[in-house]
Amino acid sequence: MLDPIDGTKNFVRGIPVWGALIALERDGEPAVGVVSAPALGRRWWAARGEGAFADGQRIHVSAVRHLGDAQLSYDSMVGFERCGLGPPALDLERRCWRSRGLGDFWSHVLVAEGAVDVAVEPEVSLWDVAPLLVIVEEAGGRFTDITGAPRADGGSALSTNGLLHDEVVALFGAGSGPA
Repeated sequence: MLDPIDGTKNFVRGIPVWGALIALERDGEPAVGVVSAPALGRRWWAARGEGAFADGQRIHVSAVRHLGDAQLSYDSMVGFERCGLGPPALDLERRCWRSRGLGDFWSHVLVAEGAVDVAVEPEVSLWDVAPLLVIVEEAGGRFTDITGAPRADGGSALSTNGLLHDEVVALFGAGSGPA
């Protein structure tokens, strides 16, 4: 799977946070993920059972255990509102220590690096998230849709350090909004 420019709106506006995303699927599941952000001079990759890496160094998710201490990243609050998820998204933002609308691949690789603890997007496509699932999970985190279903075939995306995952899923409520 290939997304040649993830963060297209950033790319068009000259914001350097965009990247090429590549995933290799094995037996119907993402097995290898690569994200290359040439304008940032950064690259992340992972393969099942081999760990996750950024710029040649092994990476790991954070050890933050409480939302009140967590850094949250998302695409846009308006996107949550369009999907009927405005109230739980705002509730999540209020419970976290800090939030930033970094969006796209950037949010999820920052979870894998441990700089961000929760990243959530209400609308994504398969090519947006397949490589990210492998990278986040190999870094020790969890990657699901917002209902907690372990999938990367589109719909929504939630990546966390794993410790906060169930609490975030509960805030969105199983079955609410797009999956």
